[in-house]
Amino acid sequence: MVAVLMLLSMLTALTQTIVVPILGKISEALGESPTATGWAVTVNLLAAAVLTPLMSKAGDLHGRRRVLLAVLASVAIGSLLGAMTSSLWALLVARVLQGASFCIFPLSIGVMREHLTPRRLPFAMSLLTGMISVGAGAGLVVTGVLTHGDRDYRTVFWMAGAVSVVLFALTLLLVPRDRSRGRGRLDWAGSAVLGAALVLFLLPITQGNSWGWTSGATLGAFTASAAVFVLWWWLQSTTTEPLLRLEVLRHPTLAAVNLVGFFIGFGVFLIFLALPPLVQAPAEHGGFSASVLETSMVYLLPAALIGVVASPVGGALVTRFGGRAALVTASVIGVAGYAQLALWHAAPWQIVLGGVLTNAAFNMGFAAVPAVIVSIVDHGETAIANAVSTLGRSAGSAMGSAMMVALLAGHLGPSGHPDEGAYVTAFLIGLATMAVSLLVSVVAVPPPGRTAARVRTAAE
Repeated sequence: MVAVLMLLSMLTALTQTIVVPILGKISEALGESPTATGWAVTVNLLAAAVLTPLMSKAGDLHGRRRVLLAVLASVAIGSLLGAMTSSLWALLVARVLQGASFCIFPLSIGVMREHLTPRRLPFAMSLLTGMISVGAGAGLVVTGVLTHGDRDYRTVFWMAGAVSVVLFALTLLLVPRDRSRGRGRLDWAGSAVLGAALVLFLLPITQGNSWGWTSGATLGAFTASAAVFVLWWWLQSTTTEPLLRLEVLRHPTLAAVNLVGFFIGFGVFLIFLALPPLVQAPAEHGGFSASVLETSMVYLLPAALIGVVASPVGGALVTRFGGRAALVTASVIGVAGYAQLALWHAAPWQIVLGGVLTNAAFNMGFAAVPAVIVSIVDHGETAIANAVSTLGRSAGSAMGSAMMVALLAGHLGPSGHPDEGAYVTAFLIGLATMAVSLLVSVVAVPPPGRTAARVRTAAE
């Protein structure tokens, strides 16, 4: 069961990253502008924002295995559609269907919590989080291999479809049915309003560079998002069976670990979007003239594979010393990794080392986040509470991506390549986020001798 759920986590990251390196190929093949094909990334994130809380709550209420199978079916159909499409609109529909994969992680945490003992749970969850990093790296590497040269971009969608079908069969055979299910009904109104608020928030983040950060569209979307979120908060406080009880959002320890999750998402995309253009730049502009395949295999793969080691280490720290120790350790390593990249990035080994250190920090920290969450929330809210963390990480990824794109675009030299200062600035911003993460972990996460109070149940 744990092995299958680990593979499912890989699929989540795989479907998220496979189109990133081939947007240029897609643009050329479909005859669309780079701005238009960029929506293949945006709609995937927006679909995830809408579907993750809804399907996670559905899993808590009606069976997580059942919803996992529905998610895998959606990903398989979306992947096959993407493999056969010849228009941008069909591709965008395919990416929306693939966006359901973001629900896999919180649902898998719920499955693990129900079927594993409390002592085994933290380490198993750490394996799950580690495979997200491996999947992200694998997506970049596999995409580089499958589309190398003149090969069609659609091959990556055929691959994703085949993987989804195999994992559907493995889930059906090896993931047990839920022993117990939550009681109540799904809050459709709350899900719709929350989805609208998240879309209105993420849309200007992902499109701000093309719309303009001070444009009416960007500011209007942010304002509308705030208003809709206030409406959602009011709905959740007045309905008898809300999508997410507000006590979960108000809990200080949960808020702290969700903030750390936001920084993790921010940092992951900061690194993955900063390192490729840096190493692919010509030597005279501070790079190493690396090809797309070399970038994936030499510079990004070691950082992705470190998750196999760092996540279990984070899980072991949680089991032995508590979540605070893992979060503090991860933050310190993250600060060191970003500082090293800011100061030393003139040799290939320095780039690889910085990527390994920062990704080790992300994996170790994210391994601790679900462990802290499940120690506080009830069984019937495991998936939805982890879905909030997943959404926070997605929002961080969107902001990290937007910031990196704006930073690189704002520092283009006459040659068309960003100057070195853009990368140094990015690494210093990453250092600052990890420093804040360290502060939050020390101040807001209880030490081993003082366990955080559990979220008050509805009955209380």
